[in-house]
Amino acid sequence: MSNADHSHASLMDTIYGKQRYFYDATRKFYLLGRDQILQRLAVPQSGTMLEIACGTGRNLCLGAKLYPTAKLYGLDISEEMLKSAKANLQRTGLHDKVQLAKGDATNFDGATLFDVSKFDRILLSYAVSMIPDWEVTIEHAAHQLKPGGELWIVDFGNQTKLPNWFKNALYGWLRKFHVQPRQELETVARRVARTVHGTAEFGTLYRGYAQFTVIKKPSIS
Repeated sequence: MSNADHSHASLMDTIYGKQRYFYDATRKFYLLGRDQILQRLAVPQSGTMLEIACGTGRNLCLGAKLYPTAKLYGLDISEEMLKSAKANLQRTGLHDKVQLAKGDATNFDGATLFDVSKFDRILLSYAVSMIPDWEVTIEHAAHQLKPGGELWIVDFGNQTKLPNWFKNALYGWLRKFHVQPRQELETVARRVARTVHGTAEFGTLYRGYAQFTVIKKPSIS
């Protein structure tokens, strides 16, 4: 890792060293839309799914239940979060279905980490708002897709249909945790889609509270 990578890893470990113990209990109230996106992933039979910045493994546990024939993988830059992910997978009896590794979202190598060079589905759930080089992350992830693969991203939206006081309060609170909603997500996703000769779709959830995008890489004809 570069010095910047080490700095970000240290920051994440500092933030989540204690928070990881109650992360899932609190985040369910405001990390909205995760379950809907997981269901829409539609991982193929015996396919592969990677979650980048998998955190506590919460989404991977649900994904393993939704797609029992799939092979699931998770990476995170935080050792502390990976401790919780491993514990949650053990507790739910899903540790044999999911492989975890420490990695940087901007430059990971699936072949080295998991012996998997490309993936059918990749998920970034409330992660791009915390990754400094988030545009690089999206582009790198898109290039890790198999032909016909899909990259799904869900994160905080621009709150357009919600009161200004709510948006200001939410954004102010998020800044305390180094979280920055990405207003340019749709533009970046469409640009990245072109680099893989694919398409990008965009939508919002809960009156703009959350936004999501899917980049689809074309199949080989």
